[in-house]
Amino acid sequence: MPPDVHGDVSMAYDDLKDFEGETYSGMAVGGRHVWRYTDAVWREVKVAPDRWDFTLSSVKRRDEPSPPGSGVPPLTEYHWYVLAHQWVRKVDADSYRTFMSGEKYKLAHRRPHWRAWSDEYPGNLASRDAVAAILECRLERLRAETEPRTLWARAAP
Repeated sequence: MPPDVHGDVSMAYDDLKDFEGETYSGMAVGGRHVWRYTDAVWREVKVAPDRWDFTLSSVKRRDEPSPPGSGVPPLTEYHWYVLAHQWVRKVDADSYRTFMSGEKYKLAHRRPHWRAWSDEYPGNLASRDAVAAILECRLERLRAETEPRTLWARAAP
């Protein structure tokens, strides 16, 4: 199990944790995953001169097995919001090498025995409101940045 922000490896996945005054459960801040997307299908439709709508479907697999007893039970679901940069380089008539970097935010989750998503229970922010708050916060951070972030620096795909 990855250490929490204080280096305590005894924290379980569902234990309450604190990060900069925010209480949460799940993987400790600083924990890492590497996922393999070997069967991904990206579908896109051009909807404006400079805008495409897309979907991506895949089974993502851990690069390394998870520690026994860690994480959530099978059939748990998550709703994420992703903000990302994508760089592509045409390789041949039918192929592009792709690099993407960005941020993802958890909006909601649903355990297998729950009737609703976490954002539908009283006291939790609705996903739509969470996305608005994420975009407002990210816009403030973007305007305050004087240099591009390392992960957002242009990378050769």
